[in-house]
Amino acid sequence: MLPSSCFRPLAQTRQMQLPSLQSVHVLVVGDVMLDRYWRGPARRVSPEAPVPVIDVEQVDERPGGAANVALNVASLGARVTLVGAVGEDTTGDVLEARLRAAGVECRFLRVADWQTALKLRVVSQNQQLLRADFERPLPTDHSAALLEQYVALLPAATVVVLQDYDKGVLAHPAAFIAHARAAGVPVIVDPKHKPFSCYAGADVLKPNMQEFTAAFGASLDESDLALRARTACNDLDLNAMVITRGARGMSVIERSGGVTHLPALPAEVYDVTGAGDTAAAALAVTRSLGWEPPACARVANVASGLAVGKSGTAAVTGPELARALAGGRGSDRGILSQQALLDAVTAARTGGARIVFTNGCFDILHAGHVAYLEEARARGDRLIVAVNDDDSVRRLKGLGRPVNPLERRQRVLAGLASVDWVTSFADDTPEALLAALRPDVLVKGGDYAADGVVGADLVRSYGGSVAVLSLVDDCSTTAIVDRIQSER
Repeated sequence: MLPSSCFRPLAQTRQMQLPSLQSVHVLVVGDVMLDRYWRGPARRVSPEAPVPVIDVEQVDERPGGAANVALNVASLGARVTLVGAVGEDTTGDVLEARLRAAGVECRFLRVADWQTALKLRVVSQNQQLLRADFERPLPTDHSAALLEQYVALLPAATVVVLQDYDKGVLAHPAAFIAHARAAGVPVIVDPKHKPFSCYAGADVLKPNMQEFTAAFGASLDESDLALRARTACNDLDLNAMVITRGARGMSVIERSGGVTHLPALPAEVYDVTGAGDTAAAALAVTRSLGWEPPACARVANVASGLAVGKSGTAAVTGPELARALAGGRGSDRGILSQQALLDAVTAARTGGARIVFTNGCFDILHAGHVAYLEEARARGDRLIVAVNDDDSVRRLKGLGRPVNPLERRQRVLAGLASVDWVTSFADDTPEALLAALRPDVLVKGGDYAADGVVGADLVRSYGGSVAVLSLVDDCSTTAIVDRIQSER
């Protein structure tokens, strides 16, 4: 197990700025597809089967897969060339037209008697009701032609992205990586189901958590995850692995030994489709600038947070990302696992920060919560909010609670300006967490007596302080729930 000192949350709270990307030329290779959306209201049930009938009012077609990565690169303001395969069909024509209109240079291999991959999604009232995939694997006899096209384009590229969806374009990724290494061009790989050994020699490998677990098994904790990833970096000759973890953000593990945790940034999650493509594009652009993997991942984390706030596969623009980086809250804030939180607290203390801790269920966030969290934050430099998980809320509050599941409660709290870090705990009390974190100040709301605050004796024992803050009248989650039920 790696010692805790090996972990370093990215504690940069300073603003980041992207320089001009005119010198960046990203060469994207991978499986391209067209994402088609049928949208409309569902006002009735079919008489033929118990399914909704959608009155299709809008048809939307967007580049998907490797094409979405290329679209995101172009939207960020960099030059991009896309190598892939499409059929001699209307779908391929539409895909190429959409990309060229956005500034993507397409170098497509047109394959006879084969259809361009198409994913059809039926959406009503912002809910995806159905997805239908129209696709067949690319015949293997086209691999040589794709590689030849790629090698001819490589000298003009500053970075390569291999976007592998296991549809056949990257049947043999090792050859693409070998040519790039020989040319001195870094390679970012977004893998799928292949063994990770197929991508040996890449610069950065970007699996999601499901892909990482499939390759190495479930990790016991953060240290175990980092150890497995670092071992893979050494065995596969990777400079770094960036693991995207959904609501838990990203983890960057470098072969040199550094481990950086990036919490998920507060965001209204509208649609996660294509967020990984956006992250791959941001990683490629920033790595091409010579940035180190943790800094690249910070930009990718912000970019993917913007992407999930959009409907369907959607590109993030350069101005959008610039505004988010310049005015954002900083990538060391948000929802953290307990291990990552411990590392973040250690780093903050190194800079002299005073740590404040509070905890609760926070089932329905109300004005009383907001007021007391603002007051708590004023007691120090960083505020931790520890949230009871769903099972512990049920034990404490009874059946029917929580009203909102843990992930939603955490996201709402993370969106408050007064809150720095949000974590969860499964016990009925946070005493074990307090013992590990040793906050400078423990606070609770005004409905507690000072002597009744759980963990107060522990915090005082090492010199910390305990505060019971003011209570906003007529604000209680239980009272709100009771009022709603009585009115019903």
